[in-house]
Amino acid sequence: MASFFARHQDQLIPLLFVLPALVYVGYFAFYPTFETIKYSFQTPILSFTFYNYQANVQSGLYSWIANTLWLTAGALSLQFGLALGVASILNRTFRGKTVFATIAILPIGIATVVAGFTFNQIFPGTGAGYANSILGWFGIAPVYWLTHPWLAILVVIIADSWKNTSLVIIILVAGYATIPRTLYHAAAIDGAGPLRQFVHVTLPGLRGFIVMALLIRGAQEVNIFQLAYIMISSYPQLLTVQIYLLWESSGGYPYLASAVSTVLLAIVTVFIVIVILLGGRKT
Repeated sequence: MASFFARHQDQLIPLLFVLPALVYVGYFAFYPTFETIKYSFQTPILSFTFYNYQANVQSGLYSWIANTLWLTAGALSLQFGLALGVASILNRTFRGKTVFATIAILPIGIATVVAGFTFNQIFPGTGAGYANSILGWFGIAPVYWLTHPWLAILVVIIADSWKNTSLVIIILVAGYATIPRTLYHAAAIDGAGPLRQFVHVTLPGLRGFIVMALLIRGAQEVNIFQLAYIMISSYPQLLTVQIYLLWESSGGYPYLASAVSTVLLAIVTVFIVIVILLGGRKT
């Protein structure tokens, strides 16, 4: 044993350092995941069945998936659009840049419950609220924001984007710092305008950072819970909220909630694979 360790100590010593982390991740992440998948195919009576999935489909699983994907796509689009604009501004030198950067990044430090409560005051389910007050200045009738499913999701998208665009901004600003200024000078000499510089210099330079931001924010959006539950509760239904409600009403039986959790895991996995594959493509 001593001779084996002596021959392979260069490989074994690093492994010993990371072993506690591997055990931690394996026990607290992979093991619960496998258990959840296993429970999704069980009932108190049957050891292998698709009953949980069939029951959830009858209860509206497809609409839960659609609502979750619509929220994710809308939030990511809004956040990346805003973040690219703000990061482009912060990439320049101007008076008051520090103040502007502070204001742009500040929302990430706001507690989720505070953000949810605040935006419920701006976009309430009644005809009141600050947003309706502004609409009233232009003679527009009050909007009942939270009574229509698509409007309710739109309100959550706005609130979530206000709070979390800051993270995307930070990542993209870091990406801008890695792009050599000489590339922009060379492009300008070749006659490339701002749009062509953005397409042929900025976007390729930010590719890795965009992929990183998409992976982080995309997984978080699909798993959004706290903000959505505070603002819209279970109408319209999202996957994460339904998992919580199914677990809460299960009486200790995790089977239905595990089936929805497995569907959520599959969506996150597919999203991550697509982003990695597209992010690694050469254009």
